[in-house]
Amino acid sequence: MHELGVVFEVVKTVKKAVESNGVTRVDTIVLQIGELSSMIPKYIEACFPAAVDGTPFEDTKLKIEIIPANAICNGCNSVFNIIKQHAECPECESKEWGLLTGKEFAIKEIIAC
Repeated sequence: MHELGVVFEVVKTVKKAVESNGVTRVDTIVLQIGELSSMIPKYIEACFPAAVDGTPFEDTKLKIEIIPANAICNGCNSVFNIIKQHAECPECESKEWGLLTGKEFAIKEIIAC
């Protein structure tokens, strides 16, 4: 499970941002995770308590936003979710598309008090 190491890096990044901005307390960390990301949201959530244990972020909440795996059809320019549509355009049935979103893993927001 590589999620634990990734969550430790998130906490380290948040700590640097907090220190450089003079923040005293972080209420919530908001992560964006794409449907096609190698990160599994439930594992991220499960690892978070271990990563913040003994840190100033012990009481910090974690919020995860899932970014859909959207693509644009090369044939008709329709935008569709490649998971729900089984990688086939629902308009023209083409399997030729370009990925728009879905591989993201990012710290979207640090909500401070």
